[in-house]
Amino acid sequence: MLDKLQIVKQRYDEVSELIIQPDIITDQKRYIQLNKEYKDLGEVVKKAKEYESLLANIAEAKEIITDGTDSEMVEMARLEMDEANARISQLEEQIKFLLIPKDPEDGKNAVVELRAGTGGDEASIFAGDLFRMYTRYCESKGWKVAAVDFSEGTSGGFKEIQFEVSGEDVYGTLKFEAGVHRVQRVPQTETQGRVHTSAATCMVFPEAEEFDVEINPKDVRIDYFCSSGPGGQSVNTTYSAVRLTHIPTGLVAQCQDQKSQHKNKEKAFKVLRSRLYDLELAKKQEADAAKRGSMVTSGDRSAKIRTYNYPQGRVTDHRIGLTLYDLSNIVNGDIQKIIDELMLAENTSKLKELGETI
Repeated sequence: MLDKLQIVKQRYDEVSELIIQPDIITDQKRYIQLNKEYKDLGEVVKKAKEYESLLANIAEAKEIITDGTDSEMVEMARLEMDEANARISQLEEQIKFLLIPKDPEDGKNAVVELRAGTGGDEASIFAGDLFRMYTRYCESKGWKVAAVDFSEGTSGGFKEIQFEVSGEDVYGTLKFEAGVHRVQRVPQTETQGRVHTSAATCMVFPEAEEFDVEINPKDVRIDYFCSSGPGGQSVNTTYSAVRLTHIPTGLVAQCQDQKSQHKNKEKAFKVLRSRLYDLELAKKQEADAAKRGSMVTSGDRSAKIRTYNYPQGRVTDHRIGLTLYDLSNIVNGDIQKIIDELMLAENTSKLKELGETI
């Protein structure tokens, strides 16, 4: 463990020198990568200092116990050693998880897309419920949520909604939400009081920077159209909404959230870059998940990941077999406990793969 921590400290010192070099500062991509690495390594270095301090305390306590001349000091040393040993066990587990190689995408902002699936109007209402759930969760994390594009359902909710989330480690947290979400409840439109099953799909893309994906303008067809939905008279009379079609892949991105055509175009290009970036990332995720045998972040968007059962007040995450009887709080944004369990399962899977190298 100490050898590993020494290597981390050496790299931390090296990166701290690199990020102040003029040639690194002018290279935006490199500078952002190194800053992220510096922050991640800093967490390990902080734990390493505590670890080394505890080892020193244990060594000192052992000396006092071996000496044995002062019974009172010996008793205090035994207590201190027991406390230090208990803390060291916790710290070693924390350090092991921190030493797992970080996914470079995890620190990025995210683009989230919710689509109503099977279930007609009820599926659209459910997609709207999921949007509210994620909005409240993001607000609790201090993250900023901004709508990009949406299509409202006929009885409420959304047939489809796309939104950006910006903050710290957004993609690394929200990526666990990608997949098919299923709801079991009596729909508002049901007159017989029968429980129906509906579904909505959640897709989460890491927000790509301009230097992550290079788009040839010749490969993009740009269409302008009138926005729909709330926003005042000008929304339906000016061609402010923008639709981009990437001809080589057929991918489409559009934005109608802003009154300015220029801002909508900028947002749409951001989404298109993220979609293209996600194409490659999805291939990598599937390969990694197949190698690990993990379903937590497999990138398989057709997989049913979670069921929200209203009659029984329970939420079940099928990937890790987690069931919580706390539906009302969860649908109101309290999903951190689920994400924590998913993160733990994923990290445990990675740790198992790494074996005894840490």
